[in-house]
Amino acid sequence: MTRARRRNALLVAVAVPLLLAAWARWAPMDPLFDPPYSTVLLDRNGELLGAMTAADGQWRMPPPDSLPERFVECLIAFEDRHFRWHPGVYPPALWRAWRQNRKAGRIVRGGSTITMQVARMAGDGGPRTYARKLGEVLLALRIELRCDKDSILRLYAAHAPFGGNVVGLDAAAWRWFGRDAGHLGWAELATLAVLPNAPARIHPGRGRSDLKAKRVRLLAHLWRTGAMDRHTWSLAVEEPLPEAPHALPMRAPHLLATLHAQGHAGRRVRTTIDGALQDRATALAARHARAWQANEVHNAAAMVMEVGTGAVRAYVGNLPHAAAAASVDIVQAPRSTGSLLKPFLHAARLEAGETTPDRLLADIPTRFAGFAPRNFHERFEGAVHAGTALARSLNVPAVRALQEHGTERALRGMRAMGLHHLDRPGHHYGLSLVLGGAESTLWELTGAYASMVRVLQAPGDPRTPPAVVHPPVVVPGPVKPTVSPYSAAAVHHTLLALRLPDRPDMQAGWEHFAGSRHIAWKTGTSYGHRDAWAIGMDSRHVAGVWAGNASGEGRPGLTGTMAAAPLLFELFAVLPAAPGFAVPHDALAPMAICRPSGHRAGPHCMPVDTLPVIARAERTPPCPYHRPILLNAAGTHRVRPGPGAVPAVRFVLPPAMAHYHGLAHGTHPPLPPWAEGICDDGPDAVIGPITPLPGALIQVPRLLDGTWGQVVLEAVHRMPGARLDWDLDGTWVGRTRGTHQLPTDLAVGPHLLTLTDEHGRSVRIPFRVLRADRTVP
Repeated sequence: MTRARRRNALLVAVAVPLLLAAWARWAPMDPLFDPPYSTVLLDRNGELLGAMTAADGQWRMPPPDSLPERFVECLIAFEDRHFRWHPGVYPPALWRAWRQNRKAGRIVRGGSTITMQVARMAGDGGPRTYARKLGEVLLALRIELRCDKDSILRLYAAHAPFGGNVVGLDAAAWRWFGRDAGHLGWAELATLAVLPNAPARIHPGRGRSDLKAKRVRLLAHLWRTGAMDRHTWSLAVEEPLPEAPHALPMRAPHLLATLHAQGHAGRRVRTTIDGALQDRATALAARHARAWQANEVHNAAAMVMEVGTGAVRAYVGNLPHAAAAASVDIVQAPRSTGSLLKPFLHAARLEAGETTPDRLLADIPTRFAGFAPRNFHERFEGAVHAGTALARSLNVPAVRALQEHGTERALRGMRAMGLHHLDRPGHHYGLSLVLGGAESTLWELTGAYASMVRVLQAPGDPRTPPAVVHPPVVVPGPVKPTVSPYSAAAVHHTLLALRLPDRPDMQAGWEHFAGSRHIAWKTGTSYGHRDAWAIGMDSRHVAGVWAGNASGEGRPGLTGTMAAAPLLFELFAVLPAAPGFAVPHDALAPMAICRPSGHRAGPHCMPVDTLPVIARAERTPPCPYHRPILLNAAGTHRVRPGPGAVPAVRFVLPPAMAHYHGLAHGTHPPLPPWAEGICDDGPDAVIGPITPLPGALIQVPRLLDGTWGQVVLEAVHRMPGARLDWDLDGTWVGRTRGTHQLPTDLAVGPHLLTLTDEHGRSVRIPFRVLRADRTVP
């Protein structure tokens, strides 16, 4: 051969391998694996909460970030002892395989390295031929040039078959041994290392003795090479093979399904859930479920979250093993809110300067255009302090407050707190907004209450609403907080009210627990006893509970206080105690407050307390109830100004408030009567209309027989036994004494009602009548 030919041959011998290597390393290559993966749910420590099969029905978990070192030792020792230094192909093994196959006349040995096995797994299957083997060799070389050895091992461990519908080491560890691969022993890992070689033999009756023999040979090799001591080896070889697959943990099944549907399908999702707290919350819900089921209540949900970060620590989407609608994630299901929106209205009114924190509110029969709210206990308090009304969840004061504040205005604040399911205009909800006329989710409501507490923790000027509102966080990631509509001072007064122990139907002991643990809490019950709610807060955690039937069936006695609150407090009992809520001193101003009325003190109020109050309360009017009067020297009668008149001050409620306060709590001390021959009280001071109120719109319903129903007109008089004459549009329609109620037929249109007592004092009440389309029995 000439020198030129030798040179050309040498160039070809060098260039061809270089070109092949360059092609193998940098030429475009399709992804090796693109199968559907299982959705895997992990807690904040990486512990498994649950998983679901992949779209093709396989248990195939996403590739892990690392492998147990013992498994790596087992795998390399069994499959490919030269793995760490060969380039993806081990020619001596291929040569031995070719010789054995040729001698046997069929393929009895493959000679594949771990990398070649990865190449075969990445292929489309098919018969084992020499042409296919050549393709695996070329692909293995490409894999070795593109991946490091540890990455190749992870690819193998993620996609190797482990029997049945189990693919990959992680799924195999859980399905065959009920534990994470990192917690398996030598015998278990050795079993998994040899299993892909013959995955069908994991099942009873399918050559399991051969599988065990392979494991014994592997363990013996590991002992001889010093990977384990003799004692460990002797115990490992005696361990039995698994008999049947284990069910994977399902510690948060509804959260798993929800995240799967929300775009996390086929991913390994590390959440903020605290696995231990999740298990406790699930167990507590299951224990309470037994009592609820006696009342045919089959579903419930609970969640616990940290205030500061918004991280969800426990998520019970439904009762474990619920008999009805068990798959429904109640945490995300819109339900009637009951009374849970009342605290947001209370904070909004404080923020707007419409009220002092604890002013007296009227709790009397009230009708708004056919809507007549009633309290849960079916009675009226007459006059009640705002904080007590909120703590006891009285409906009438709340509706009157909403009518004064404005429904659309209240909705804007609630939406700003993250209650995005309140997506209808104000007229759609009307005044029933705070009585359960709207829907939201446990997720949104618990998050909104947490944002409220977070307002108190925000740095900066507490008089300025901070940007702290954001939804709960269950998958870690950046949050974009928005500005709270309520300042720290408004939240402070609202939480003070929610810490009051005076709650209806409160179970003995819980009020003391709530007080000692600095817990503010609110319950809610929807119309027809369909939804029972309880949400509680301390300075570090917020917990929310819902109980009811996912079908919407109501049950007698299903209330927030009796059903949901006991579970709420048991959740707090397993949480660490927290310090009290922060007090925003810089946002509060000392203010003279009338103790009996809770209003800003007027010139005649007594006693007066100087209290730290939200500064905007300066806008509110002074106390209207302390009234200066003149008495005779004996103090027994009121008199006109003149010699001997003695000035005095009395606390006087309006007639309607005084009447119902007397029915609920005993008669409020009346004003002394006028001296003989004097009658100087104005009509508004003694006659109180109830139905209708001035300017009211009354709807008259149609009865089943097609006729229009009557309206019961109602009023009160400060003097017991007083007489009232009723005049409608200039026509006398009746007279009442003592109890002032008068059933009357009313025509559609405007009317003027005049009430006159025996002393000639009269009040005029304009109102309007409509006829409702609905029919009532």
